[in-house]
Amino acid sequence: MVNKQLLPEEIIRRKRDNQSLTNDQIQDFIDGVVSGSVTDGQIAAFSMAVFFQHMDVRECSKMTLAMRDTGNVLRWDRSRFNGPIVDKHSSGGVGDCVSLMLAPMLASCGAYVPMISGRGLGHSGGTLDKLSSIPGYLFRSDIDHFQKVVETVGCAIVGQSASLAPADGRIYSVRDVTATVESVPLITASILSKKLAAGIDALVMDVKTGNGAFADTTKMAIELADNIVQVAGLAGVPTVSLVTDMNQPLASSAGNALEVVEAVRYLKNEKCDPRLDEVILALGSELLVLCGLETERVDAIKLLKNTIADGMAAERFSKMIAFLGGPHDFIEKPQKYLQDAPIKLSVKSEHMGTVSDIDTRLLGLIVVELGGGRLRPQDEIDTSVGLSHLARIGDKVVPNTQLALIHAKTSQEAEEAHQKVLESFRIGEKIYKEVKLIRDIRKAA
Repeated sequence: MVNKQLLPEEIIRRKRDNQSLTNDQIQDFIDGVVSGSVTDGQIAAFSMAVFFQHMDVRECSKMTLAMRDTGNVLRWDRSRFNGPIVDKHSSGGVGDCVSLMLAPMLASCGAYVPMISGRGLGHSGGTLDKLSSIPGYLFRSDIDHFQKVVETVGCAIVGQSASLAPADGRIYSVRDVTATVESVPLITASILSKKLAAGIDALVMDVKTGNGAFADTTKMAIELADNIVQVAGLAGVPTVSLVTDMNQPLASSAGNALEVVEAVRYLKNEKCDPRLDEVILALGSELLVLCGLETERVDAIKLLKNTIADGMAAERFSKMIAFLGGPHDFIEKPQKYLQDAPIKLSVKSEHMGTVSDIDTRLLGLIVVELGGGRLRPQDEIDTSVGLSHLARIGDKVVPNTQLALIHAKTSQEAEEAHQKVLESFRIGEKIYKEVKLIRDIRKAA
């Protein structure tokens, strides 16, 4: 029998009144979430209390581990691995296809990468949706096969199973409809409960900030980055967080199959987008140093670049696709397998000047409206649609300079997107505000 002071309503009251929760109280509440003894209304009330009264690092760490332990926690036979088990996570953005390249690059450097990724929701694309554009790809692979692919290939990217941190799924579904998503402690617990369930040794976190990011202010992004570093550290997983700019799409494409093509071209050393490359190398080098595979960032960057130059990363990516059910020759012939949207419509500048600002969130929502994203978890997506050849902040344009190429299912949808894409780009005399791509790097003290 649960003690009176540990009843859900008493736990909610304590947090509402800005009192610190004990480890037992947090554990009891999360146990109740899974057993069903805690109602959706109580989850909503608890989330709102945390939203306003916050949680300290100790409370957040306990909540993270309690949520992690509500499901399977992967165990690895360390005798079969000769390197660290690591992961990378992004808070989400537009044109963020980093995971597709970084996982095989890290594997080529001697790390093992069990990457459990999610689907996109709202304006932010999801890694799993990008991979779903590859025919046959088993992004819902069972745990045994997933671990075997990691052991054999060095990396595997799959979706979250229902057995992984199930408490998070229920809590998030309530947060999503009660205006309590934007809470740093709850975001931290949600991300880390799933990441720590993968049994990793080290983690690098990419916290996006800007008009296309969940954390639209640098202050919130740094707070989240610091909290993740501290909470993961208390849980025994060394973590470094990078705060990166999302005031424009990261890649020059936004859309599932389009971003896969961008990733393949990067891995094959055919196209190296400077912004994308900078973030990949920054995240990868920090993680290689953190997990002990390199001692200096400059050496780690060199090692990562070599995996592209010698073709090793492309080979790892190809093997991962094949081992997870995709075509064996996918990386050689991606266009043979990826769906191509039937309608292409160029969006051209109407003015002369400089691209001074981009409404990145709007561009992401345009991809959703074209059918390439979802507003509800149950929505189906069209992997072929999206935007490519996106102009960058600082680009000089004249009338009829292309700002983007729309990929759509129908002419009507392309025409409807055209004006919105045009409105996403501000053309002025100069750049509105010069912003560094890597805003900050947060590490344990």
